[in-house]
Amino acid sequence: MNAALPLAALLEFALDATWQAGRITLGHFQTAVAVERKGDQSPVTIADRQSEQQLRSLIAQYWPEYGIIGEEYGAQTGASPLTWVIDPIDGTKSFIHGVPFYAVLLALLDGDESLVGVAHFPALNETVYAARGLGCWWNGRRARVSSVGALKDAALLASDLDNFAGKGKAAAWQRLIDATLIQRTWGDAYGYALVATGRAEIMVDAYMELWDCAPLAVILNEAGGTFTDWRGTTTVHGGESIATNGLLFNAVMELVNQR
Repeated sequence: MNAALPLAALLEFALDATWQAGRITLGHFQTAVAVERKGDQSPVTIADRQSEQQLRSLIAQYWPEYGIIGEEYGAQTGASPLTWVIDPIDGTKSFIHGVPFYAVLLALLDGDESLVGVAHFPALNETVYAARGLGCWWNGRRARVSSVGALKDAALLASDLDNFAGKGKAAAWQRLIDATLIQRTWGDAYGYALVATGRAEIMVDAYMELWDCAPLAVILNEAGGTFTDWRGTTTVHGGESIATNGLLFNAVMELVNQR
């Protein structure tokens, strides 16, 4: 990472940009907005598209040399090796059902390294954000993972429960259920935000895209936790993810990798 990068300024930009995009999503939230289906049958709305268009416009205005990868409009190469990664609405299924646990996600990546990450939850008026070396923050106050050190006392979260069987992880998921205190489906980015802010201990997903993962690694790491694939490798390109409060990382890895 280039030590001269203005990470504080980049984070400030990301916070303002996601807030602006979030305002756009709120204009369509709980309005019976029309839903289309993409090729993979995942839902998309005008709110997703307008949110990403706003973020791309702001990036082009303030950081035109950086590349962009967005869920709805694909990749755009920049002169810089750094890339902004956009998920205009993470949790579109929640959004279209009027459930407030959706997020606008924005991250700046240097290869596999997550430098800046923002998870903004417009309908909850919550934002969890971080930059490498600058700490993790939750609505202006420092965010830290929990101090729970035993699986039997831990809260386990997930998004889509049917993905575990489809990815050959049903047995591992059941072992996690059996070992933990409570299990809830406060999924998508909000589950990771709960871990980063000490309100849960473990969040797992059997399937993730880059734009889902990009801001989460720096958020969890700066909060004192971990964000890895199911083998324990720190990456935003794993296509899967596990977040922990750090204290439970080894115990979680032992369970999910049992043969």
